[in-house]
This record gives sequence, C-alpha cells and structure tokens, in this order.
Amino acid sequence: MMEFGRAFRMTIFGSSHGPEVGVEIQGIPAGTPIDAAAIQGELDRRRPVGRRLATRRQEEDRLVVDRGVRSGRADGTPFRAHVANEDVRREPYDRMRETPRPGHADYPARVRYGPEADLSGGGIFSGRMTVGLVIAGAIARTLLGRRGIEIAAFTRSIGPVTAEIPEATPLAELAARARAQEVGSPDAGAAAAMEAAIAEARREGDSLGGVVEIRATGVPVGLGEPFFDSVESVIAHAVFSVPAVKAIEFGAGFRAARMRGSEHNDPFVWDGRAVRTATNHAGGILGGLATGMPIVVRVAVKPTSSIAKAQRTVNLATGEAEELVVTGRHDPCIVPRAVVVLEGVTAVALADLALVGGFLS
Repeated sequence: MMEFGRAFRMTIFGSSHGPEVGVEIQGIPAGTPIDAAAIQGELDRRRPVGRRLATRRQEEDRLVVDRGVRSGRADGTPFRAHVANEDVRREPYDRMRETPRPGHADYPARVRYGPEADLSGGGIFSGRMTVGLVIAGAIARTLLGRRGIEIAAFTRSIGPVTAEIPEATPLAELAARARAQEVGSPDAGAAAAMEAAIAEARREGDSLGGVVEIRATGVPVGLGEPFFDSVESVIAHAVFSVPAVKAIEFGAGFRAARMRGSEHNDPFVWDGRAVRTATNHAGGILGGLATGMPIVVRVAVKPTSSIAKAQRTVNLATGEAEELVVTGRHDPCIVPRAVVVLEGVTAVALADLALVGGFLS
C-alpha cells in the first residue's frame, strides 16, 4: 500500500505513464486553509520545465483539487488532488520490456507483479509519483506554520562539489538563496560548479548524485515518541519512500562514529528565554524527542539510474546476456528537483507527529 501516516494519512496514486498522479489525505483539520496557488508553487519547484539541466519531459503539472475543500478551507472530509500526465511516450520502454534496466526496479517488480506489470516510465516506482508527496507537503507546511515550525531544504553537494554554508545562516535566508539557483544550493560559487559538473556528466552520457540537507526550526520541545515513532524514525520512513534516496543522517550523523562523547554531547545553556544547547551534534533530537534546537537532516540521493552509456543486463526471455542503452528523456542529476520533495515529506512526517502528540490541537 502506498500510504503513510497515522493522524495525517496520505495515499499516493497513479503511475508515471497512466492518466494521472496525485494524493488523497485524511486527517486535515476542518478549517485548515488550502491555498491552491501555494501548492502550485511547490509543484512548479519540482517541474523540469525551465531547467537547463533537467529531463526534456514537458509536464504542466496543473493542480486539480477533486474534493475536500470548501471556500478555500479543508471541509474535514478526505482531500484529493491530482495532476494529469500529458507528455507520455511508452515506446522506448516497450522496447526494453525483456531487458531490465540496471539501477531500476524493473526486475524485482516484474518478479513480484508479473510480466504484465506496467513499468513504462518506471510505473509506480517512478519519481513522477513524488507529485503527490509535494502536494501533501505543501498542506503539511500550512499546518506546521500555525505552530511556528518552518522547514527549508537545499542542495549540500552534487558529485564532488560541496557547498560551504555557515551553520548560523537564518533559515529564511538559506531558502531564498537556494531558490535563486537552478541546482538549489545557497552557495552561489558552489552552485556554478555543480551546474558545470552536471553538464559534463550529461555530455558523457552519465549522471550524478548528491546530498540534500533539510532544516526545521520552531519544533516544540518533546515532539515525537520514543523508539518506533521517534522523530528520526518517522522522518526516515518518509524520506526513504522517495525514489533514489540511499542514506540519511541527523546532526553529526556518521561523523559521530569518529567523535568522543565529550565532543559529541551538546552542553545545555540558558539563552535568557529557554534551554538550548551550545552545539547541535544531535540534530535537534534526543531520545526520539525534539529538543527545541533546529532539526538537521542530510539525505544521500543516488545518481540517476537512466544513463546513455551502454550497460550489461540479461534478456529475461532467453536468459542471455545483453548490452542495454537506455533511451528517452532523463535528468542527468535529480538532486535539484528532489529538494522540494524531501522538504515536503519532512513536513508530512512532522505534521503527523504533531497531530498525534496534540501539538496542533
């Protein structure tokens, strides 16, 4: 089942080359403002149109709200919205039906669902399915904003290029600077180098991956549950639902394995208004609960699997080895378009935790 959440429950539907993709959400409190223009703005951030370094698939992604809204506010019934799939080309995928693409879900999906499974464009495993995540994320951000919780994501690295971003930079400034760059990085110098690296990979018929960082501020102390519904657990669950995500870390993350406790522990201090920590190696979470410090998450996104270079595969009909060249329209790097998606699923995770814990009542 393509469902997530307990109190803020979303179900995504559709497929890459089907008639539509979208989301149904249950649990939006009645009266919550549903700003269609704001949701459309988030969808536009995900679209490839206008991006020099993205896929040539031209989808308008015009939001259609099917139900659950009355006079611009949630009416308390399940919300449903979708966008149409318009620029669909099945022929390249029909030619590869018996030769699973390396890096894609083609082989396990065919074993699981049978030879008639519709895997055109990746089917239900496609990044196209993230349209529903973006719609849900926009609504979740509205809910969180009422509690003073703000979320922003940006590109931390692409391939060998890493952005230099001071930890003290205000979240709103980071978001504005990131949105000014096609690659979504607030470091203008690094952004130019990232663009050059992506362009080089495209010329060589190859692809690149990278790291997206998400930060959330204003998260109330105590949000979350111990163990299975910890803040880390729920965010990680949502984040790993995004195609191409391969790793996640919070705060110091993997660096913590090389630190001593005296270095990793964040000392508590009083800032004149509340208890804070002098550092934030914990990433704003202790014991599965929010500490009131910024939640800091970094997500590794793999290189795009569809590349123009020849790759080895197996013909499932004959069992013989074959060489496969993937044709079609694909991003040489999906990291920039993943920024808004990862921002959205983080918002959904936090909104669900906040509703479950009574922080948004």
